[in-house]
Amino acid sequence: MRAALIVLTAVGAAVVVDLLTGVLVRRFARGRYQWLLTPLRQACRRPTTVVLLLAALYFALPPDGNEWVRVVRHVILLLLIASAGWLVVKALHVAEGVAFSRLPGETVVDRRIRRARTQIRPVRRLTSAVVIVVAVGLILVTFRPVRSFGLTFLTSAGVIGAVIGLSARTALGNAFAGIQVAFADSLHVDDVLVIDGEWGRVEEVKLTNVVIRLWDDRMLVLPTTYFTEHTFQNWTRNETRVVGEIRIHLDHTADLDDLRQVTRRLVESSPLWDQHQWVLQMVDATPQTVVIQVQASAADGPSAWDLRCDLREGLIHYLRNTHPQWLPRTRGEYQP
Repeated sequence: MRAALIVLTAVGAAVVVDLLTGVLVRRFARGRYQWLLTPLRQACRRPTTVVLLLAALYFALPPDGNEWVRVVRHVILLLLIASAGWLVVKALHVAEGVAFSRLPGETVVDRRIRRARTQIRPVRRLTSAVVIVVAVGLILVTFRPVRSFGLTFLTSAGVIGAVIGLSARTALGNAFAGIQVAFADSLHVDDVLVIDGEWGRVEEVKLTNVVIRLWDDRMLVLPTTYFTEHTFQNWTRNETRVVGEIRIHLDHTADLDDLRQVTRRLVESSPLWDQHQWVLQMVDATPQTVVIQVQASAADGPSAWDLRCDLREGLIHYLRNTHPQWLPRTRGEYQP
């Protein structure tokens, strides 16, 4: 009867606290804190109820009872530690979601927004891992035979030693590289990268890998250690604007002024051009041809790629139909 009364009292207290917090959240959520309180209660309602129930049961049972009471109390303590860790992890997920929801949707506009999106998720995953490690250490402390090991595991020296000892493993090595990539400011979500001759946009930065969507919609998944050990091009590190360029080989008789007028017409008529800059220059000359280079800016990497293709197609079409003599030719000298 006493045990049943304790259980009923604990359940009733947990239900009352849950209802009370629900009323308070609904009342305060009408104001300026609705964006935080509503998702926090929706996600943390169950773990909070479990924590309250287990805490009530733990403190209601006498610590100096018989053997089975002590066993039950110890099991409840283990469940309480695990549920508390569950609650904290849930709260971290809510914090991550709220942080993402408070950021503007157009991530390609502001570099600071892209950097924030890149750093929030690795921080949440790292803190979740720390919470799990602490919960495991607290559980170990409750067992007398391994209590010293649990205390050592919880101390800073023990945790750091364990982390350093395991960091040589590939997974944790990538995890540390993920933290370094997130805060080194070398790449962000939605950045346009060129890796081994192929360009793509960063879809997601995880602790252990980086997901890149290539220009043809292929998904390239690279370990984060790649970006700390190899070189790569970041076209949008400081801004999202990308300057695309094309090169065309022409005969020495080509009139560059005429080509500039045609290029100007093609660039200004293209909706992909961001009206920032364009230029046509002769960048090289060989015994057989001259090399012209056209540069034009676009709002982002995919737009720059399409703009380059359109300009290349338009110039070749103009040369082929209007001035075929300007295309590269091989000359020979006849001597009788």
